[in-house]
Amino acid sequence: MSSNGGSISNNNSGDHSVVRDIPLGDGNPQDIDEDLHSRQLAVYGRETMRRLFASNILVSGMQGLGAEIAKNLVLAGVKALASVQKLQDLNNAVVISTLTTKLTKEQLSDFQAVVFTDTNQEKAIEFNDYCHNHQPTIAFIKAEEPHTGIIASISNDNPALVSCVDDERLEFQDGDLVVFSEIRGMTELNDGKPRKIKNARPYSFTLDEDTSSFGAYDRGGIVTQVKQPKVLNFKPLREALKDPGDFLLSDFSKFDRPPLLHLAFQALDKFIAELGRFPVAGSEDDAQKLISIVGEINEGSGDRKLDDINPKLLRYFAFGARAVLNPMAAMFGGIVGQEVVKACSGKFHPLFQFFYFDSVESLPTEPLEPSDFRPLNCRYDAQISVFGSKLQKKLEDALVFVVGSGALGCEFLKNLALMGVSCNSPGKLTVTDDDVIEKSNLSRQFLFRDWNIGQAKSTVAASAAAVINPQLRIEALQNRVGPETENKPLLESGTLGAKCNTQMVIPHLTENYGASRDPPEKQAPMCTVHSFPHNIDHCLTWARSEFEGLLEKTPAEVNAFLSNPSEYVSGMRNAGDAQARDNLERVLECLDRERCETFQDCITWARLKFEDYFANRVKQLTYTFPEDAATSTGAPFWSAPKRFPTPLQFSTADLSHLHFIMAGSILRAETFGIPIPDWAKNPRKLADAVDKVIVPEFQAKKDVKIVTDEKATSLSTASIDDAAVINELVMQVEQCRTTLESDFRMKPIQFEKGVLFKYQSFTPT
Repeated sequence: MSSNGGSISNNNSGDHSVVRDIPLGDGNPQDIDEDLHSRQLAVYGRETMRRLFASNILVSGMQGLGAEIAKNLVLAGVKALASVQKLQDLNNAVVISTLTTKLTKEQLSDFQAVVFTDTNQEKAIEFNDYCHNHQPTIAFIKAEEPHTGIIASISNDNPALVSCVDDERLEFQDGDLVVFSEIRGMTELNDGKPRKIKNARPYSFTLDEDTSSFGAYDRGGIVTQVKQPKVLNFKPLREALKDPGDFLLSDFSKFDRPPLLHLAFQALDKFIAELGRFPVAGSEDDAQKLISIVGEINEGSGDRKLDDINPKLLRYFAFGARAVLNPMAAMFGGIVGQEVVKACSGKFHPLFQFFYFDSVESLPTEPLEPSDFRPLNCRYDAQISVFGSKLQKKLEDALVFVVGSGALGCEFLKNLALMGVSCNSPGKLTVTDDDVIEKSNLSRQFLFRDWNIGQAKSTVAASAAAVINPQLRIEALQNRVGPETENKPLLESGTLGAKCNTQMVIPHLTENYGASRDPPEKQAPMCTVHSFPHNIDHCLTWARSEFEGLLEKTPAEVNAFLSNPSEYVSGMRNAGDAQARDNLERVLECLDRERCETFQDCITWARLKFEDYFANRVKQLTYTFPEDAATSTGAPFWSAPKRFPTPLQFSTADLSHLHFIMAGSILRAETFGIPIPDWAKNPRKLADAVDKVIVPEFQAKKDVKIVTDEKATSLSTASIDDAAVINELVMQVEQCRTTLESDFRMKPIQFEKGVLFKYQSFTPT
């Protein structure tokens, strides 16, 4: 595969699929369905998604690979392309059209990226030359978030040693550029100038600069990596074929393979041009013909001539050249699809420039007779031509257990069905997943449609897989995995944004699944999360805890009380501890002081929560521990990793502030069953409603105890009179109950990642 400025080429032709956008939402093609694309928004960001949605793509060739690429692009939401109605069903926000006439290079100017999956080398060079010279060209940006660190000390030396707090490893490398901010004392480094580092260590690095004349480091400071633009000059295909440069390796044990495969694909193109066909599987004559052509090309390679052209590998190459294998098409479909996304969005580093992949180790180890490759006039003839009929029989008779039918599970089930796995007695494919389908799943779990929302994933996925291959013997379960599934081959895999992992576990051959464990996640102390956060993970942990406490646990606690008041009260009295007191205080707060009856009440609640979280608590914290506070040993209290905070001043002109009020008020209304007005997501009308809220003046308290002990597991403090306080609280909640309707219940809201963006956008005014 080669990526050539303005085009992405991958040998292919035939039908051509074109995808163009249609208006979304209010008619603006740049609108984003956040419920559908929440995961992509988290990875790419809003602006990148808008660029992606505005892209026109051409995929030429609708064989296995072309269909996989088109499927992935349609799911991603580009102005894609495709010739099959099944692809249109994946995303109605993408207009798909088909070109069945002969493709001309002038037609390519309508697209931001083009993909060829079945074209000869001569035509590929012609199209590539046009794309390479076309204006505008495509710019790529490597866009992973820059790494940061919290400074603990900086020496006055040449070069200077910078040490950071040891609760997080630094991800810097020698030669990186960094900038400094918030440093006290050595303020010369706060000038925003990028500086080069060396001798990068897990918690320190050397600054390539003389700081001996700078002010002495006092405290504080953040160091941030500076991402430098990287210009990649792609060669045109005609030049790259002769001088490919460095190859991208997928397996470092096969460093000699890419140069040979580079020659093999050129030889295959010449073989087809001369004979008008692919090499026949199992034909030694065709294999020798291909090997001979490779030798001729190699002899004319000059300085790039290979010492060994590995006839055995080329024989395998010839035997399988004609076959389109589903697993290879699925893998390259994902890779090429991601490259198109990079080209259209300008996000992440592209492959540069050729990428070859082989899996010779997957071939049968025992010698096979030519008859083993003979086609059986069935849908699996391509696989048989590579692996032989005996292995195909084993696949059809296999007993397979798939755990999970999400994004990867859908891919696996599709692949297994296309390969004919478990399609013959006694074969059986069992899939289990206890989850149900949500709207956000539809952007990547392609076996599901919008009418399946709310249904069991495993059941729908199994039915869809059976449509792909009616011979598939599949059973769907909603069970969790248990000990009875042990001692069986296991493929474990997962994804995280643009990253992924996979592990193959085979009994008595590889290490078992439990032999390698993820390092335990470092739990931040409770006091750090609530009062002294210093990284985004602390903030996310705090926000998730507050969400669950306010919107799930407290409403559930209220319902527990209202469902059986006497039993609930008895349980609290018997417990008689700080936890019971806290539970009753939350119930009372929800039913009395913070009870909501109208949507305006919900807005008031959200506005006061903002003031409490982001202003009052900060003011109280800095009142209790002022900037010059010291510990019992005389050291500065606000030393790394603690960061002295600044309270926020609420403003309706700040959309992030209004977003908080909008999300908080809508969620609060849902817990109380209060209708949400149409104007709730209108920023101007919401701002008017917020302006009506009276916010009390903050008064600092002298007797407030703020937990600073990192070993503390709870922020609640026990009291010698907990029992008396509980009795008083019981009386108050009982009084509140008499003011409620007998059937009043709250609606607890569980946090769901898939609806992360549900309340984070406004409707147009």
